[in-house]
Order: sequence, then structure tokens, then C-alpha cells
Amino acid sequence: MYVRDAKNREEVWLLDHIESMGLDETAFRSRDYVVAVDEETGEKAGFGRIRVHKDDTGGVCELTSIGVLEGWRGQGVGAHVVERLVEYASDEGFDTVYSLTGEGAYLAQFGFQRIGESDLPPVLRERLEAKREGIDPDAVPLAIDVAEFRMPDRLREAFKRAPEGREDADDEEAAEDFGIDPDSATYKYDTGR
Repeated sequence: MYVRDAKNREEVWLLDHIESMGLDETAFRSRDYVVAVDEETGEKAGFGRIRVHKDDTGGVCELTSIGVLEGWRGQGVGAHVVERLVEYASDEGFDTVYSLTGEGAYLAQFGFQRIGESDLPPVLRERLEAKREGIDPDAVPLAIDVAEFRMPDRLREAFKRAPEGREDADDEEAAEDFGIDPDSATYKYDTGR
């Protein structure tokens, strides 16, 4: 199992799973995502995003849209997606990573801490309001200093063993991965042109 940058051709796959999981697709760009992949089968197991918000200070980054496919949950996939995204934020020069989520307990195991709304950069205060009014009414602000990130050993070990016990792994890319409806050979997301 490994985590890599998303590829442009995975845009439809990402959007389908983001929609089915009820995650945030605001200002979607596939290049902002990473994808967890089983190295033996090529099966995609999960994904996540770092969204950079430009502001007067140069920008802030937000961890968002972490999703793990149902058959892969509980195997450390999400944890490694989070780790990769925090590393990316650090590599890009960010000292702090924010998250606006109702799943704060999950992120707390890595060192994320709840912060006051007044401590959020203004651009993220607006984002928090929008999330609460839309997809995540229970969203709260969390933050972590990238140097404080920690991966629990149990999640690291689970990730190493992630493919064990999986059945029916499918590594082939299907027409649906590219937005093509194989029954009618038309594009699934027709632009009307």
C-alpha cells in the first residue's frame, strides 16, 4: 500500500466517491488530491486533499475531503492519506494545517487540536460557516503544527498489512473511471455540447 499524487484521469473517480461519501468538493482540482493504492493490485483505497487558500499573509492550508472506500476502512488508509497531506503542507512551507470537520476525534489521534473560531484565519472562518450551512453542520475548527504530527503505531502497522484478507480486488481501470457509460458508449457527464 502506498499514497501518491492523484492523476488527472482520476478526476471522475474522485468526484464519484466524493459525492457518494458526502464530502466537500468545493473548488475541486484533482491535482490537490492524493490517492492510496494497493501496490499489488493497483486498487484505489482512499483519497484526501490539501486546499491552499490565498490571503493577505500568503495563504493557509486546509486538510479536507478525506475518504476511504468501505472495504478498506479500519486498515490505516485514511491515516496515511492524512500523513502524506501534512508532509506536503510542510514541504510547501506551511507551519500549520487546519481542518474544518465534524470528525475531530479522528484527527485528534494525530495531534490535531480544536481551536477557537476567532483563532482561524478570516478565509477559513468564512469556509467554516459555509461548511456548517452545507455538508457538515457539526464542523469545528482544528489545527496542528506540522512538526507535532504523529502517526499512531497501530495505524502504521495496519497500513503495512492493509491488503490482507481483502477479497475481489479489482485493479483494472474501467470505462466508468473515465466518465464513460459502457452500456451506451456516451459520456457519463455530458456537457450538452
